[in-house]
Amino acid sequence: MLVKVEAYFDGEYWCARGIGEDLFTQGKSMDELMKNIKEAVWLHFEEQVSQGESLNILILSETEVKSAPKAAAA
Repeated sequence: MLVKVEAYFDGEYWCARGIGEDLFTQGKSMDELMKNIKEAVWLHFEEQVSQGESLNILILSETEVKSAPKAAAA
């Protein structure tokens, strides 16, 4: 089963919400968020996992890319 979540920074915490699933979790860092996503997905689908179904998680995240300062000409 493929579980899709959207990850984003709300200004204070990294957050993730399920796409098509009733999931939400957060963390103070991206590493903590990844751990919490795995735990939340496992708990949400605990019955399916116990019946042998495998889970894959697709995490979608939008990142703003700002232009870099141009180097001075020599």
